Amino acid sequence: MLRYLFHRLWQSAVTLVLASIVVFVGVRALPGDPATAMAGEEADPETIAAVRAELGLDEPLPVQYLTFVRNVLAGDLGESVRTGTPVSEMIGATLPVTVQLAVYAMLIAVLAGMALGVVAAVFRGRWPEWAANGFSLFALSVPTFWLGILAVLYLSVQLGAFPASGYVSPFEHPLRGLYYLTLPALILGLSHAAVVQRQTRASMVETLTADFVRTARAKGLGRGAVIFRYGVRNSLIVVTTIVGLQLGGLIAGAVVTERIFSLPGIGKLTLDSVFTRDYPVIQAVVLVITGAYILINLLVDVLYTVIDPRMRVSGRAR
Repeated sequence: MLRYLFHRLWQSAVTLVLASIVVFVGVRALPGDPATAMAGEEADPETIAAVRAELGLDEPLPVQYLTFVRNVLAGDLGESVRTGTPVSEMIGATLPVTVQLAVYAMLIAVLAGMALGVVAAVFRGRWPEWAANGFSLFALSVPTFWLGILAVLYLSVQLGAFPASGYVSPFEHPLRGLYYLTLPALILGLSHAAVVQRQTRASMVETLTADFVRTARAKGLGRGAVIFRYGVRNSLIVVTTIVGLQLGGLIAGAVVTERIFSLPGIGKLTLDSVFTRDYPVIQAVVLVITGAYILINLLVDVLYTVIDPRMRVSGRAR
């Protein structure tokens, strides 16, 4: 097991280094000059050159990258060229909002998707399966931004069932905070619930038609025990994979939902930084999201060996 963990940690570290290079080079490939944006379009060349020197943009790219890595390892993500605020403070204020939204949306997606997947697998060829498959087809087909706008228009403005915008911290006011996050989480988690439903159904159908399940039924094991002891348990591996892949995607892809519902999350921070060409904020946000994605997938790989010991057969997890 320790050997397996070391191997995965080494892979994650290499991935993070490569990702940091891609982020660093990609941000500098964006059109526009942050020194000009900071100094103003009417600034003279001497002022712009002074700003570039202050930001370190006059150095060669390898030197800039090494300086960037050294500062990150020291916990210094730089300062915003637009406001002068430390980037770590900006991320610390916005990332919890996005994480809360992503976790809430994933919880909804897992619960709804697994329930519908179990129903579709157990009632194959009957109307419950058609209804569950119809839901997944609808959820995967409808764009999130369009569904979010309709939800605000009908559920918030006309019916008043949910707030149209705003954010309240669940840590300060739990019920009110969850109330404000429920509609955005539902919209964000809908398409992910469809993915969970389809994968759960496929995994359960394969398990319920396996020889060992037929043997268990022949020995008198009840239908409910077969479904939950074998079907649902074996589908957890698939669901764990989806959660690992989708949760990182939810954190990175909550930009549209946060914009629709005016949530002060990291998606709004990213868009504002792109529009103002705020290099330090953009590269820090992308790097933090990349690191979170890698960490989540590392935890998923470790959970495999907990959920199903057969995953250790390869020898790396021993």
